[in-house]
Amino acid sequence: MRLYRSVAGRLGLGLVVAVAGALAVVWVALVPTLQHRLVNGRLTLLAVSARQIAASETAQPDQDFIDDAARTADANRAVLFTTATASGTTTLLVAADSRRTGFSQDVVRDSVALRAARSLKLERGVVTRNGEPFAEVAVADKYGDILLFSASLRATLENVDVVRSRLIWSGLAALGLFVLAGWVAATLFARRIRRLERAADRIAAGDFEEPVVDRGRDEVGELSHAFDRMRLQLAGLDDARRAFIANASHELRTPIFSLGGFLELLQEDELDEATRAEFIDAMADQMTRLSKLAIDLLDLSRLDAGGIRLELGPVALGETAADLAEELAALAARREHPLEAVVESDGVVLADRERVLQVGRALVDNALVHTPPGTPVRIVAAGATLRVEDEGPGIPLEHQEQVFARFTRLEGSRASGSGLGLAIAREVAQRMGGSLSLASEPGRTVFTLELPVAGAALRDEPHETAVR
Repeated sequence: MRLYRSVAGRLGLGLVVAVAGALAVVWVALVPTLQHRLVNGRLTLLAVSARQIAASETAQPDQDFIDDAARTADANRAVLFTTATASGTTTLLVAADSRRTGFSQDVVRDSVALRAARSLKLERGVVTRNGEPFAEVAVADKYGDILLFSASLRATLENVDVVRSRLIWSGLAALGLFVLAGWVAATLFARRIRRLERAADRIAAGDFEEPVVDRGRDEVGELSHAFDRMRLQLAGLDDARRAFIANASHELRTPIFSLGGFLELLQEDELDEATRAEFIDAMADQMTRLSKLAIDLLDLSRLDAGGIRLELGPVALGETAADLAEELAALAARREHPLEAVVESDGVVLADRERVLQVGRALVDNALVHTPPGTPVRIVAAGATLRVEDEGPGIPLEHQEQVFARFTRLEGSRASGSGLGLAIAREVAQRMGGSLSLASEPGRTVFTLELPVAGAALRDEPHETAVR
């Protein structure tokens, strides 16, 4: 039973069924047809000869005529019958028989001859006498007598039996050969699938080192390539996860240790009020850092679980840009960055206002952190887009997509965050039906948030809906 649960067993069984079915079709189509054609061919030859012989009669047929007729028709036997009818019953009387030995009583009730006597037309058929099949043709001559020609079918049927036996043996040989070839092919195919199974087990166990190799060009080969691409992606995610854990541990440890140190210092009685206020401000900064990291992790978990809630409604991007500039003005001043909001054309989009502000905060914070002090930063509202522009050193082309990757920070980055802000911003933008893109060159970097335009009905009357 276990054999037929395997791929090799099922493929081998399927091949056996297919070949056996093909042989059965050949058997049904060939053997009966061959027998039918050979018998009909013999009957046709007898019928042609019988008509010619009946038409060639010049006098009442006698024994010599019957003997010659048997030889002419190539029949084993020729019989001349006279007929008698009494009470509607036709009786055959043997007048001459080319078989001179024995009695002729075996043909006096011959069905083919009786049909010809009743119809006075040429009749044909196959009869069996003493266990032997005969092809027979009977015809009425011009005197009203019946000529019967009988030819044995033993040799013909023996030829059919030879064909039948050879077909059986050749079919069995072909079946065995195909089964062997199919079993070998199925075993090789199953071996490839088992290699994929082992590779999947390795990947599931966290071993991403060994590549998944299959040199086939069929569907299994394509599946192997897909497995290998999955292995590389999982390896990258695993490396990113490890890096994130290390970064998150460091980011959590630093403010926690700092807070602990400040608390110990605050417990001392000799601190003056100015120093105490400075320590409290530093502790507030560390708490802000911890809070931002916790919020990023919470948003990330909600995005992965599909549980982020969006309240969609009309959002004026001009007002949003002004609100962002006002909210982040103090932070920009503290980091010595000029920050301004510019409304090129005020547009109304269908979005979640709080989430748009979240994305805007992430973009502005990224610009403030990654550019030198004194670099101007602008928040620009233009139609259905919100742009954050800076005049910093720019981001190399090969790293522009990397900035949106989770748990990733660029080499030499001045940021001390977790590397989640831009990744979360892009996913939030996509959940709102929009997009977040980057264009950068030395001296100019632009992040563009594009959102769906709100319909006329939504502009006139706010309409909110919650989606997940």
